[in-house]
Amino acid sequence: MAEFGKIVVFGTGLIGGSFALALKEAGAVEEVVGFGRTPSTLRIAQELGVIDRAGINPAHEINDADIVLVATPVAQMPEIFERIAPYLGPTTIVTDGGSTKGDVVGAARAAFKGHIGKFVPAHPIAGAENSGPGAARGDLYRGKKVVVTPLPENNDERLDRIKRAWSLCGADIYELTPEMHDRVFAAVSHLPHLLSYALVHDLAVRENADLFFTFAASGFRDFTRIAASHPEMWRDICLANREALLDELDSYRAQLDDLRVALAGGDGERLEEIFDIARQARRRWAGEN
Repeated sequence: MAEFGKIVVFGTGLIGGSFALALKEAGAVEEVVGFGRTPSTLRIAQELGVIDRAGINPAHEINDADIVLVATPVAQMPEIFERIAPYLGPTTIVTDGGSTKGDVVGAARAAFKGHIGKFVPAHPIAGAENSGPGAARGDLYRGKKVVVTPLPENNDERLDRIKRAWSLCGADIYELTPEMHDRVFAAVSHLPHLLSYALVHDLAVRENADLFFTFAASGFRDFTRIAASHPEMWRDICLANREALLDELDSYRAQLDDLRVALAGGDGERLEEIFDIARQARRRWAGEN
């Protein structure tokens, strides 16, 4: 018998669709019901086997669901929380796949009120540039990290159920507080996306943009790969985590100023010192030492 009866997924693209496919492939779920913004997207998700059927009204689907995963852009989550809040069943657990946690938790508290213990926030670290049901893969989370950010109101049973679901997807589970999560990911995820978008935009709006892109090679491709990510999603992420992201941006600007001073002054020793520290840290992180 499958560990989960019904799972409801809001957002049947890369994150939500891959969650559904992984649990299906593990034989861990009996039925997956999908909600989305357009009937055509849900039709594609059903044709691809991502979901078993499309949901029409949350009032008919939420009460008997074991897990509800909200895997939409974070700006859409408050409205979805409000829609499903009246229908939470006694054993229903809601989780999310958002890249920010402070704003999502705040929206969940406002919507679920005394039932906030039924919401267990999470963030799968397994993004890609593609989106939509066609991007969903059953192996997306295999060997990847999923950060769960428990709330004081979460009991052990609900927390363990969400951890178990992500484990069945093949993920490695970690815990952070929502606050620490947002600080960490502002530095290692949100800032890199902001910088990648900025570089590509700077070249794209130049009169001779084609000339620059003609000669851009593998280094440019590697650095700017994430600028192909979904603009709406990253707009929402940057705005949702703007305080932590502004702190990181200020820190990075100070680093750029340090480099500029060294470059303007012909200080090769300082440049090499910075490059060497960065190189060693990168190699340690990549397991190359």
